Amino acid sequence: MATISLTEVAGTLVHEKKYITIEELEKHNKPDDLWISIQGKVYNVTDWAKRHPGGDIPLLNMAGQDVTDAFIAFHPGTAWQYLDKLFTGYHLKDFQISEVSKDYRKLASQFAKAGLFEDKGHGVIYSLCFVSLMLLACVYGVLCSNSFWVHMLCGALLGFSWIQVAYMGHDSGHYQIMTSKGWNKFVGILIGNCVTGISIAWWKWTHNAHHIACNSLDYDPDLQHLPMMAVSSRLFNSLTSSFYGRKLTFDPLARFFVSYQHLSFYPIMCVARVNLYLQTLLLLFSKRKIPDRGLNIFGTLVFWTWFPLLVSCLPTWNERVCFVMVSFCVTAIQHVQFCLNHFAANVYVGPPKGTDWFEKQSGGTIDISCSPKMDWFFGGLQFQLEHHLFPRLPRSQLRKISPIVRELCKKHSLPYRSLSFYEANVTTIRTLRDAALQARGLLWEAVNTHG
Repeated sequence: MATISLTEVAGTLVHEKKYITIEELEKHNKPDDLWISIQGKVYNVTDWAKRHPGGDIPLLNMAGQDVTDAFIAFHPGTAWQYLDKLFTGYHLKDFQISEVSKDYRKLASQFAKAGLFEDKGHGVIYSLCFVSLMLLACVYGVLCSNSFWVHMLCGALLGFSWIQVAYMGHDSGHYQIMTSKGWNKFVGILIGNCVTGISIAWWKWTHNAHHIACNSLDYDPDLQHLPMMAVSSRLFNSLTSSFYGRKLTFDPLARFFVSYQHLSFYPIMCVARVNLYLQTLLLLFSKRKIPDRGLNIFGTLVFWTWFPLLVSCLPTWNERVCFVMVSFCVTAIQHVQFCLNHFAANVYVGPPKGTDWFEKQSGGTIDISCSPKMDWFFGGLQFQLEHHLFPRLPRSQLRKISPIVRELCKKHSLPYRSLSFYEANVTTIRTLRDAALQARGLLWEAVNTHG
């Protein structure tokens, strides 16, 4: 008769895995009880969410789910070592991986081994030099010329420099463009808060939520523009914004504005920057916990010191107003581009799901096709799907991986939409017009009903 030693029994007990079902994991989806699964291992991130560098919104939006693909997308390989202390001891029962996810993870691993995430090129240096020259030319023209048209050209240069600075701020928010985290933070606040007046803290808060819940009407803040615009008639149901924690009311005023949004789209884009300034101030002076609040406020005050001073150097109020409007209108190019990447793509209602990460990103994005010579103009965001799938990838690498991503989408019968800048504008206006006509029908119905 065979005997089993106590050592063997103890070893068996120690190495015996504990399992929970997906249904049990889903119950841990609240701020005070927040669990997630990564590669089948379950982690308790309740306390970690409060100091998560990406904010608590991404974790709350995907609470109680397997988030492996999203984790791979946003975190470098060094992040895995910090998971052990959050491990609950449980594994996910019947854990399965879709074929799409398998291919996506394999691709991410190949890119990491090839060093693509670390190879940032010299784009940051070129951009800093380019922006510095434009800003110097702007200041020189305002101070040293009396010509109205020179001053307007300076306003255009300022607006264009803001566009390029925004691309650098976007890069610094997604990955480390400098040699250390401290310098990366410094550059983010310098080029974000100090130069553009738009807080890098505000950008991270909204942009991380956008990436996690790409094109969710109630979870993605980048699609929540009522009362001025609505990309889908489903917003007519006054959805509750999970991001802002309030109802997106589709009232008579919203119905009126939305009814003409395809006509007001470009004029709104010309003054969209005002909304970004307002959103920055609302966040920085809110009760919400904000990383580096003091630095962000200081950087914003720097902007609201030098910009009004520069404008005040112009000789007349007419020139001052025109200067500001020209700079804002030039930045409208970038605001329009942001809309082209998502407004006409697929939308959905509800929280993001960790099990269809690749599918949601491919469905919710539109690339802008352009010549390699124009990559600097679009700041890498013309490869919107590639960026959403691999947000840590430097923009200099996006064109290289584009054919690979296209083939992967083709393999799994997923959408890969790439339109010219003109075609993307037409498609976006058509989307806005379709929603506008539906809203207009409701508007006339309300008029006829109430006389």
